[in-house]
Amino acid sequence: MGAMTDQSSSRPGPPAVPPDADAAARIASLRPLLLPRSVAVVGASRDPAAIGHRILAALVEGRFQGRVHPVNPRADAIASVPAHPSVSEIGRPVDLAVIAVPAEHVPAAVEDCARAGVRALIVISAGFAEVGPEGRARQDRLLAQVRAHGMRTVGPNCLGVINTDPSIRLNASFAPAMPPPGRVALCSQSGALGVAVISLAHRLDLGISTFVSIGNKADVTGNDLLEFWEGDAATDVILFYLESFGDPRRFGRLARRTGRRKPIVVVKAGRSGAGTRAASSHTAALTSPDAAVEALVRQAGIIRADTLEEMFHVALALEHQPVPSGRRVGIVTNAGGPGILCVDALEAWGLIVPELDPATRRSLSERLPAEASVANPVDMIASAGPEEYRHAITTVLGSPDVDATVVLYTPTGVHDTEVIARGVLEGVDEARRRGATAKPVLASLVGTRADIPALHSPGGEVIPVFLFPEEIAAALGRLARYGEWLRTAPGSFPAFPDQDLAGAGRICRAALERRGDGWLSVGEARSVLEAAGITTTAGGVAATAEEAVRLADEVGYPVALKLASIRIVHKTEVGGVRLGLEDPEAVRSAFDEIRGTLVEMGRAGDMEGVLVQPMLSGAAEILIGAQADRLFGHLIAFGLGGIHVEVLRDVSFRVAPLTDRDAEEMTAEIRGSRLLEGYRGHPAADVEALRETLLRVSTLVEEVPQIEEMDLNPIFALPPGEGIRVADARIRVASSRSGGASAGRGEPGGPDDAGSRPPRAPGEEGSPGAS
Repeated sequence: MGAMTDQSSSRPGPPAVPPDADAAARIASLRPLLLPRSVAVVGASRDPAAIGHRILAALVEGRFQGRVHPVNPRADAIASVPAHPSVSEIGRPVDLAVIAVPAEHVPAAVEDCARAGVRALIVISAGFAEVGPEGRARQDRLLAQVRAHGMRTVGPNCLGVINTDPSIRLNASFAPAMPPPGRVALCSQSGALGVAVISLAHRLDLGISTFVSIGNKADVTGNDLLEFWEGDAATDVILFYLESFGDPRRFGRLARRTGRRKPIVVVKAGRSGAGTRAASSHTAALTSPDAAVEALVRQAGIIRADTLEEMFHVALALEHQPVPSGRRVGIVTNAGGPGILCVDALEAWGLIVPELDPATRRSLSERLPAEASVANPVDMIASAGPEEYRHAITTVLGSPDVDATVVLYTPTGVHDTEVIARGVLEGVDEARRRGATAKPVLASLVGTRADIPALHSPGGEVIPVFLFPEEIAAALGRLARYGEWLRTAPGSFPAFPDQDLAGAGRICRAALERRGDGWLSVGEARSVLEAAGITTTAGGVAATAEEAVRLADEVGYPVALKLASIRIVHKTEVGGVRLGLEDPEAVRSAFDEIRGTLVEMGRAGDMEGVLVQPMLSGAAEILIGAQADRLFGHLIAFGLGGIHVEVLRDVSFRVAPLTDRDAEEMTAEIRGSRLLEGYRGHPAADVEALRETLLRVSTLVEEVPQIEEMDLNPIFALPPGEGIRVADARIRVASSRSGGASAGRGEPGGPDDAGSRPPRAPGEEGSPGAS
């Protein structure tokens, strides 16, 4: 990217996947929008304060390389450009029309554009879905209108579109200025933030290839733009500011593929929810409003930033520097304090500041003062000048012990910043000549003026400059995670021929027909798991005390009795669990006590019986769950079970369908993963069986979309090689999901998910056998 295309182009990953016919048509439909040869401004005005005038001025002053046509029935010319009463009277082909008229006049403007053969629209006008039900209806009519004419539309309620390509120079927006040209594409859902984003790009000297403010995204969405930018030769890095997802499953599939060649950085607003619903299952209670988004970005290799500034910091590093091949960082500084702060910040992001090898330390000592520290950080002391910086950077960047280098400079009054900058650049150039081409370099000029966004070397390299070391750590930490995702082989979707998913579906649909939406009975839930090939504990449901004794005799004492009820979900809250029962009399007594408690509560009719199970000990207790999301499909959860789940909330999430790689990561990334390996007397667990169970649950909920919630808790994970046993299973079904695995229909402008398991193009991550 940028000046270092020789390094960035070596990023591992598959070649671009040739688009199929539908994708090629969608991409081609965006060309008049992003690469127009002529633009009409509908609502162009002579009033300098009017949006229509500002858009016209932006096109003219930005030196658009095509024809510009103001449209205003009451003006012969605007800003010295001949005007036309309507688009259809321009008399020349128009690729793109920018509509900036009141909402009630937009339909007439669209019809006029259709008569003129316009192929793409940008509807700047507000007053649509963002203002309430009436506006939503108006927007629905607009979408139907443009689709009937085969046009593509950005907006409504948007800032506009910018393309900095010198052969186009399109500023079809009311932004005050064009951003600096570059190779970073940016999509913003917020028009108001668009102006701030462009201003920030100027301040940080971030080069933009294309900027699109999608507004209400009635037609063109982030998914469409991602598909376009995947094959765009002018774009190397892709940024998104999103307030909502329309079709996250499609976004995830595109991102998995695109991210192998071009990094994707996302700021997703709305991490917290004002009112999470009261949850009836552990999985639902643990699923925060942001859990699905976080799971999606992890699976798809998306780099997530918390703020716009963080997004731009990451983009600066990606545009100009290679992705690190590891987490080891070398630090070169002239002040100990900033060096220590930098170490703390880097380690907080999971990066490593290793001690340098003896040969590197000897080389550093040859030209640094005796008082300098040559461990890591390399503290050259306050008197360090350009020659010391040049030598230290050349040496550290070339060390086999580091994957990236951070350069810190704190002014001491001994040398000018510009002189030090030359030494830094010379050191980097020398290290590159010696072969250290795959290691990023980031700098912080601590305490200097904030308007030095980058250092430009004579060899063409750009080194991003950050105000504080903590900003470097955040950017470098995210790049390191992305590098690890790139280096990890894509996963595959294992098949389980022994699963009877059709049978599981019949059980769920039969329950819906009998009782409607709600929880399956204990027997039904155990039958669904049996059909899915998921092992439950021995035992069964007893309707009477004598049946409970018979089952206890069969499975062997001691046993556990648990209330079986489709209405009472949390059994412990009504005294519905009895453990360690040693003989038939204890079983009879426990059955009668559970029934008696419910009689006293007036809930005797809620008792189907009790589940009788053998007691298991010495096994790890695990939770695996599934929670349906209207847009994302099913969210799969994994964590420590039993009493730990609500106290520790140590849970990992992914979006179904899971690959074998997803299952491996989920079992490894919880904080309690060491317990599964065996820790200080805690027995090791059959982790492979847990991963297989995750994959079986994923396949089950994908193929049986009626499953709304599922809690398998606790699952007893036996020692390695002995498998797992599900002790308690709760499954809720809902008819509202019977139409497909993803209840959220596709974003306007993109296809809905077809079928439960998404089709994958050759080379796309997750294709069978890809691992």
